[in-house]
Amino acid sequence: MVLAAGVGRRLRPLTAIRPKALCPVGNVALLDLALASVRPHAADVAVNVHHLAEQVRAHLDGTSVHISDESAGLLQSGGALGHLREWIGGRPVLLRNSDSYLTDGLSRLVEGWDGERPRLLVVDTGADSDFGTKRYVGACLLPAASVAAMPDAPASLHDLVWRPAWDRGQLDLVAATGAFVDCGTPHDYLRANLLASGGASVVGEGAQVLGSIDRVVVWPGGRVGPDEVLRDCVRAGSDVTVPAG
Repeated sequence: MVLAAGVGRRLRPLTAIRPKALCPVGNVALLDLALASVRPHAADVAVNVHHLAEQVRAHLDGTSVHISDESAGLLQSGGALGHLREWIGGRPVLLRNSDSYLTDGLSRLVEGWDGERPRLLVVDTGADSDFGTKRYVGACLLPAASVAAMPDAPASLHDLVWRPAWDRGQLDLVAATGAFVDCGTPHDYLRANLLASGGASVVGEGAQVLGSIDRVVVWPGGRVGPDEVLRDCVRAGSDVTVPAG
């Protein structure tokens, strides 16, 4: 399952235009990057929708992805699974956050999993973080029993599954080997794009750049006028500029 229902408040006004899951990194929607990472390891894939859900539905039209509607209210990570209990059908789940930009695949996460303990992909921060010094990077494996116990109501996997398993010494942590960016803020969203491009500005399809740009993301169809000088920002359309330095 790929989580794509978040409102993305910290990315506004960008997420007033399109949902965070459809914000492009390297000219590819975050959702598509997440789907590409899980498909080699999953028989079926679901995506939950809430904020600007009609855009996500249209984006996925014609694919085999199962859409889980949370328009009545956000269910958080645990509730999103409980809402899909019938579709999941007693299976274990590979869960992926759509707003996590990861440069390595999920093979290390999946290989050798015992199917009994929740397993999280993490990076070592060297400081206090989610689990000791380890920070969760948005991809995990969940045993079937843990998934089946999730309620069809707002609920946190951290509170119901991960933290109890950590306290029992039964949380399996696997180190990510590539780069990781949580694309929750304009600064980090720009950073993910610059990682994807090797440091160059990223210009989307149909965008028009007549002025000067440096370390800038110009969304598809965007425009930079001939007298504009943009640096360390995101441009959407012709007049939405979000500083991201």
